[in-house]
Amino acid sequence: MLKISPEKVCYIIVKARVFDGKVEIDDPEPASNPSDDRNIDVLEDWPDDPTLDELIGAIQILNEDETLDLVALNWIGRGDYTAKELPEARQQAREIPTNDRARYLVGTPQLGDYLEEGLSALGHSCEEYEVGRL
Repeated sequence: MLKISPEKVCYIIVKARVFDGKVEIDDPEPASNPSDDRNIDVLEDWPDDPTLDELIGAIQILNEDETLDLVALNWIGRGDYTAKELPEARQQAREIPTNDRARYLVGTPQLGDYLEEGLSALGHSCEEYEVGRL
């Protein structure tokens, strides 16, 4: 049984996908009107972009059990563990110091996809949270 609510996981999935979608800055001097550049600047990783801070913050405010679940869901979604092995994955996650878990998770490519797969393996979905909430 998860100690983190699926709603919190879904929120982090959305934040992780926004972060993963960022690309290098293509035009350091964008047009004055975003529509002139087809709003492409929103995908670029500008120094003042809060996306990374929002993702890290969303993870750091979780309690110990919730961060253990998040790491375990990542590993289940990645295929390192099965849903039945959630307790073992949580135990293994304890080896990552609490203060390093956000950095570890943010450094995982495709974090949003892995979390969604892990959540799905445990019988949860983000569909009910997406409409009007995320």
